[in-house]
Amino acid sequence: MKQERSIQLFEKAKTLMPGGVNSPVRAFRSVGGTPVFMKRGKGAVIIDEDDNEYVDYCCSWGPLILGHANDKVEKAIIDTVKNGASFGAPTALENQLAELIISNHKYIEKIRFVSSGTEAVMSALRLARGVTGKSKIIKFEGCYHGHVDSLLVKAGSGLVTFGESSSAGVPPAYANETIVLPLNDEEKVKSTLEKLHTEIAAIIIEPIPANNGLLLQSHKFLLHLRELCTQYNVLLIFDEVISGFRVGFEGAAGLYDIQPDIITFGKIIGGGMPVGAYAASAKIMSHVSPEGPVYQAGTLSGNPVAMASGIAQLTECLQPHFYQELQHKTDKLVNGIKQHVQSKGYEITIYNIGSIFWFTFSDMKHLTRADQIDSGKMTLFNKVYHYLLENGIYFGPSGYEVGFVSHAHSDAVIEKTIAILNSAFDKVFAEK
Repeated sequence: MKQERSIQLFEKAKTLMPGGVNSPVRAFRSVGGTPVFMKRGKGAVIIDEDDNEYVDYCCSWGPLILGHANDKVEKAIIDTVKNGASFGAPTALENQLAELIISNHKYIEKIRFVSSGTEAVMSALRLARGVTGKSKIIKFEGCYHGHVDSLLVKAGSGLVTFGESSSAGVPPAYANETIVLPLNDEEKVKSTLEKLHTEIAAIIIEPIPANNGLLLQSHKFLLHLRELCTQYNVLLIFDEVISGFRVGFEGAAGLYDIQPDIITFGKIIGGGMPVGAYAASAKIMSHVSPEGPVYQAGTLSGNPVAMASGIAQLTECLQPHFYQELQHKTDKLVNGIKQHVQSKGYEITIYNIGSIFWFTFSDMKHLTRADQIDSGKMTLFNKVYHYLLENGIYFGPSGYEVGFVSHAHSDAVIEKTIAILNSAFDKVFAEK
């Protein structure tokens, strides 16, 4: 594996950008070594600046559900940008993408496009506070909702844990508006709402927590959240920046048949272009400016290139059997790993839902909370990670990050991945 060009680029980048990157996890601090600088991709394969090729399971952190440079998405982007990249004015493409999503998602009636998942969450929280007239938010330890000030918090001490900032620059007053509770704990949620429901505007959760491992929640717990929110006049926000359109066109809301009050979406709705959205009933969305008093704006919101890319990608997602085929690919990958791990008796568990998967060095079969992840075992992941890189497999550079299968991953590519990943496990456990 050649790295000369990536090393040169990273050394230069460190003189230009904090840590040499524009998003922290890219710096390879978790796994060690030099970040790999990519220059192009096609289908399931990406190629770095040193011309090393990799089968990609990061997929730009999820949105590339069709793979890299899909022909239809690529054509839509090129045809649209020829007419202009942005106008700061309405275009017909906004109507088309909005109608495409709304007409195929039974839980939403109106949508507002923004430019990122973080912006979508930030706007959804403001909307929830505007609708309810209350200020506090409940979030869950282990769920990530972007770099919103009030949600960059960790659990404090006590039964009802008001947030403590997990980032410099977040005023304590902001963090104090957030209550952090453990995942999958119905009693904690109930007791908190009983005590503070007159101050709580919303509960926000990743219904499929996938930013700190894959912490699959029970249907019973998610349904309990819906029931409690209804009982106490608190809004339920599903953050589907990761799970939206990944586990089905209607995301986790459709998969679990639970209607949240507000849903946030991320860059999957733009085919990988910078985009996000929040959506809800027409009644709730009527509070958003200019129709209502909750202000939110963005010059690049709904820009035509992102809209065209999203229309092309989501149209493909609506093709017959699309999600069944994607599930088949993911099951093939996961089962191939599971069989090997079980036959060898390795303490490795692999979790998956839809086309999202994650493996951890543990034999815990029902891991649902972040504090159940054994951080001491991340050194094993780091060794596996570098073995995979050297053998042409690319994952997100952290043992806490999930992997994604795209429609471009062929059976042959998946079989190759199974062989290399199982070989990596053999090597690491032989060294223990």
